[in-house]
Amino acid sequence: MAVSGRFFLLAMLALVPVIAVPRTSTWLLALAVVLLVLVVDLLLAASPRKVSLRRDIPAGVRLSEGTTASLTVANGAGRLLRARVKDGWQPSVGALNALQELRIRPRERAVMTVALMPSRRGDLRSDHVTVRSYGPLGMAARQRTITAPGTLRVLPPFHSKRHLPSKLRKLRELDGKAAVQIRGAGTEFDSLRDYVRGDDVRSIDWRATARRRDVVVRTWRPERDRRVVIVLDTSRTSTARIDDEPALDTGIEAALLLAVLAERGGDRVSLIAYDRRVRTRVSSSGKGNMLNAMVQGLAPLQPELIELDAAGVPGQVRAVTAHRALVVLVTSLDAGAAEEGLIPLVAQLARKHVVVVASVRDPALDTARLERSTTTLAYRAAAAEHALNRRAAITALIKELGAEVVDAQPHELPPDLADTYIRLKAAGRL
Repeated sequence: MAVSGRFFLLAMLALVPVIAVPRTSTWLLALAVVLLVLVVDLLLAASPRKVSLRRDIPAGVRLSEGTTASLTVANGAGRLLRARVKDGWQPSVGALNALQELRIRPRERAVMTVALMPSRRGDLRSDHVTVRSYGPLGMAARQRTITAPGTLRVLPPFHSKRHLPSKLRKLRELDGKAAVQIRGAGTEFDSLRDYVRGDDVRSIDWRATARRRDVVVRTWRPERDRRVVIVLDTSRTSTARIDDEPALDTGIEAALLLAVLAERGGDRVSLIAYDRRVRTRVSSSGKGNMLNAMVQGLAPLQPELIELDAAGVPGQVRAVTAHRALVVLVTSLDAGAAEEGLIPLVAQLARKHVVVVASVRDPALDTARLERSTTTLAYRAAAAEHALNRRAAITALIKELGAEVVDAQPHELPPDLADTYIRLKAAGRL
C-alpha cells in the first residue's frame, strides 16, 4: 500500500476541527473519517494482481543513439485502472520517462513507450515493473512489483567507420583497382606494361619482351586471402579510463576498423577477446555479415580485473591458423604488465608471424608534461615524463624484436592502425 499527497492534505484538514474543539471524541471522529476514506479508496482501486505485462525491446542500439522500448499493460480487473507505472531500467540505460501515469478501462490494455538513451555499452537490463493502482479519490494505492525481465543490447558505436572510405581507396590502389600501380607491392601477377625508367629490372618479362621486341615489365598487386588475427586484451589494463571511456572501448573501435578493412581487402580475419580465457571469437570464414557478428560478439564484453595470460596467446593464435599471419595485439604498453608478459609474447610470436602491437595512450600525459607552473604541476609533469619515457623504451624494445608498434591517442589509434596494415600490405610483408 502507498499513500499520496492528497491523503496527507486530508489528514492536515482533519486537524482543524481537533484544534477548534480539542476533545477525545473529536480526535476519534477525525481519525475515523480519515481511515474510512483511506479504506474505501483502497477497496475501489483496481487490483494490481490482475495486471499483466508484455515487453517489446529492440534487438540492439548503438551507443550514443536513442531508441524506445514498449511496455503493454493489460487491465484484467473489472474496474478502471488508475495506475502509476515505473519501468525499472538500470540507470545507465538512460530511461527518460520510465515513470508514467496510465488510465486503462476494464479488460483493455495500453502501451507505455519509454525513451532510452544508453550511456554504456553492453547488455542493460530491466528486471521488474512496479504498478501503483490508485482509487477514484487518489488518496491511496495498492502496489505490486511484477517480475518482467528485459534486456537491451547496446552495441559499440563504431565512430571510426568514417575513416573506412579513405582507407579502402588506398587499399584499392594497392590491389590494382585504381589507376595507380605500386611497384613491388605483393607477388600476385596483375598485368604487363611497357618499361619506364626506374622500374625494377627483376620485373622484366623476357618472353613478352622477345615477342614485342620492346622491354615489358610485369606489374604486381598485394596477395589476397592472407590471415589477420586480432587479439583484444580484456584483462585489468583495459579497465583504465582514457578520455572518459575505458581503454577496451578504444581497442574495440580499432579492431572493428581493421577487421572490416582487412576483410574487404580480401584477407581472412579472426578476432579473439582474451584474458585468461576466450571471451569471444569471431571469424570472417563463417557465413553471414562479419561486421554484425563482431559487433554482437563485442557488445557485452567487459574488462576483467585479472592479469593477462600472455603464455596462452600463442596457443589461441595456433587454434585459428597454423600458417604465417598478421597478429595484431591490442593491449597496453604500460610498464610492468608489458615488461612481464607482452615482451616475451612478442618475441615468441615474431619468430613466425608479422606482429603489430596497438596501444592507446592517455592524452593527459602529453598535457601534464608541459604544465610546470607550480610545484605540484612540476611533480606531475615529472611523473608524466617518466611514464612516457618508459613507454618509449618498451616501444623501442618491441621494435628490436621485429614487431610494429602503434601507440596513439584514442581518436588516432583506429586510423593509425589501419594505415599500418596498409603499409605492411604495400611492402609485401603479409
